[in-house]
Amino acid sequence: MKQLQHSMTLAVLVIALASIATISKAQTNQLLTLEEASSKALSNNKTVQLAKMDETIAASNYKQTEAIYLPQVGLSYTAFSTNNPLNAFGFKLQQKSIAQSNFNPDLLNHPGATPDFTTKLEVQQPLINMDAVYLRKGAAKQIEVYQYKTQRTSEYISFEVQKAYLQLQLAYDAVAVIEEALTTTKAVYTLSNNYFKQGLVQQSDVLNVQVQVASLENNLAKTKSNIGNASDYLSALMGQPLGTNYTVTKTLFTAITKDSITGTRADFMAMQKAIDASNLLIQSSKMSYLPKLNAFGSYQLNDSKMLGFGAGAYLVGAQVSWHFFQGNKTKNTIATQTLERNKLTAQLAQQKEQSNVELSKAKRDIADAQTEITRQKTAIEQATEALRILQNRYQQGLVNTTDVMVATTQLSQQKFGLAQAIFNQNLSKAYTQLLTSSTTK
Repeated sequence: MKQLQHSMTLAVLVIALASIATISKAQTNQLLTLEEASSKALSNNKTVQLAKMDETIAASNYKQTEAIYLPQVGLSYTAFSTNNPLNAFGFKLQQKSIAQSNFNPDLLNHPGATPDFTTKLEVQQPLINMDAVYLRKGAAKQIEVYQYKTQRTSEYISFEVQKAYLQLQLAYDAVAVIEEALTTTKAVYTLSNNYFKQGLVQQSDVLNVQVQVASLENNLAKTKSNIGNASDYLSALMGQPLGTNYTVTKTLFTAITKDSITGTRADFMAMQKAIDASNLLIQSSKMSYLPKLNAFGSYQLNDSKMLGFGAGAYLVGAQVSWHFFQGNKTKNTIATQTLERNKLTAQLAQQKEQSNVELSKAKRDIADAQTEITRQKTAIEQATEALRILQNRYQQGLVNTTDVMVATTQLSQQKFGLAQAIFNQNLSKAYTQLLTSSTTK
């Protein structure tokens, strides 16, 4: 029973490696370095591509604000017909067709159906609109917001690639541990079976070893499936088709990290630019209290016949408008925008505090993992020696099969513990790099 419990413990540790829900089929093998994985992910990852699309959309929105400087031009063609005395006389004036007979009181009071066909070219030119100027500046800040968001998204995807790569390394380490344990256990089975035939051990000893072999073979199959799962996750991150098993290089993670979090981290900068954009929106709302100056002009052709362009006239002018009171709408808009800006400021401060907490934890995790690595290496040496001694004594018939199986399981657990500690240290280093990164702009 004790031997079976140790076997189940090892199985749980191995099964815990699974990080993907689906299991790939018909997989091929391919060597993949961490640098290649990161490069492909930054080029093909869908999340990064979506972030770049948001950046492009922000740039397009900014270009729309060019309207505050450029003229608006429109062309229209309109057909009229009326017997309204005032409009009928006005049509004739616009057509420059007034004659002496048109002043006949009877015709003035009772005109017949009078047609007018108007071709009109209109131009409106913004001159001074300070609220629109600050809106344009705010739109420019939004471009910077999404540029920093794209950079932070790329950094996070790189971290996810590193984590997936380390998980794949851990899966391969688990396979090696189980294969070694399986080899040892099969050797014990062969020896115990020979002893049973000689009447030196009981059949229960042989059966216990058989159960252990079957358990290890089952765990090995599951762990190899986990390699496929981790490989598929890497393929998804890199934007590659599923179905390839990647083999990895066995190296320690040596990322260069800073001792503290910098305020120029991309996500911090994105939020700071959002705060700056909010300040510009507030300023824009305040500027809406000021008068606006705009110019306008038109050129008009009027004729009594369709597609006629007989009489032409122009109209030009400039307008100063001043909306100094709009039922407290502007005042309340400014108050709302100020609250939203203050919320962003508080969120930025909270995010920095949380990042500092996470950085402190990551540093402690690195130190703890190093301690665990040292302890596990010592434990492996001791467990290896203990297993060697028990195997020698077992061959001499001085210990039973269960003792050898327990020692084998213990050695496997220590080796897997070392692999897990190295994984934890590497992952913490990668996360520390993510936390302490700074913008490249």
